[in-house]
Amino acid sequence: MSTRKVIVVGSGPAGLTAAVYAARANLQPLVLEGEPSSTSDQPGGQLMLTTDVENYPGFPEGIMGPELMVRFREQAARFGADIRTERASRIDLSSRPFGVWVGDPDSAEPTYKAEALIIATGAQSLMLGLDREAELVGHGVSTCATCDGFFFRGDDIAVVGGGDSALEEAIFLTKFARSVTVIHRRDELRASKIMQERAFANEKIEFLWNHVVDGIEGDARLSAVNVRSVLTDEVSALPVTGLFVAIGHKPNTDLFKGQLEMEESGYLVTGLGQGSTSTNVEGVFAAGDVQDHVYRQAITAAGTGCEAAIDAERWLEAQGG
Repeated sequence: MSTRKVIVVGSGPAGLTAAVYAARANLQPLVLEGEPSSTSDQPGGQLMLTTDVENYPGFPEGIMGPELMVRFREQAARFGADIRTERASRIDLSSRPFGVWVGDPDSAEPTYKAEALIIATGAQSLMLGLDREAELVGHGVSTCATCDGFFFRGDDIAVVGGGDSALEEAIFLTKFARSVTVIHRRDELRASKIMQERAFANEKIEFLWNHVVDGIEGDARLSAVNVRSVLTDEVSALPVTGLFVAIGHKPNTDLFKGQLEMEESGYLVTGLGQGSTSTNVEGVFAAGDVQDHVYRQAITAAGTGCEAAIDAERWLEAQGG
């Protein structure tokens, strides 16, 4: 088994941008893009669940999320990135070269070895777990107001959640929507006082307290959500054409627990060595949503993917690689 100079784990905007830059630096990167059956690290990342992308520079007419990721992939392959539809099942960072397993994680020998590793496994939005929820993502159901709010101009929409993220989404959506209803299971918010004050002062925002979303309606697109009172169990229909789920994100970092420094929420901590994407283990870099819980945009993920490839190249050069 030969040792690769760079292995990129993940194939969203961060991973494929890292692959483009690493390939152009003649590092012959291997990209493990994940498997279509996996919800946590599917090839192409979260943009595969997005319909129209209108805020990515260079596409004034907009572009479909899956098409954009196909172009990312083709560009990386054009420069020589070795992209494989495989999912990493185990990664050992205890010594270099690093071991990366595909398939049986209990196998004695790793499938691949890497001198440097770029982690771009992303994060997944926490969902409500409702029937047809995943089917209607991009057709009325969304997890990103800054990505999709523009498509709901003049509509009545709802936001689920009670934290800062939910109120930030709700306030942002009032720029486009006719009304925004915040649905929260309790009678008070978890959000910071300043965010609460802003939301309460916004005439377009209404609050539906002590309710949860119990179901969603609509054929090709969302037409209403069924909300249930946690006090009486009474179910009623709320006619909205948009439902924004803002109950949090889970970074895909299970493979690295006990090996890499993380925040309490599981996001990887970067900037710990030379380079903004370096982790606490030399030769391991992280990019995209796996280490970013603030911006979570395709363009910022791609930017950190570029940084990670440059950081890895410079680190390898310093090692004499």
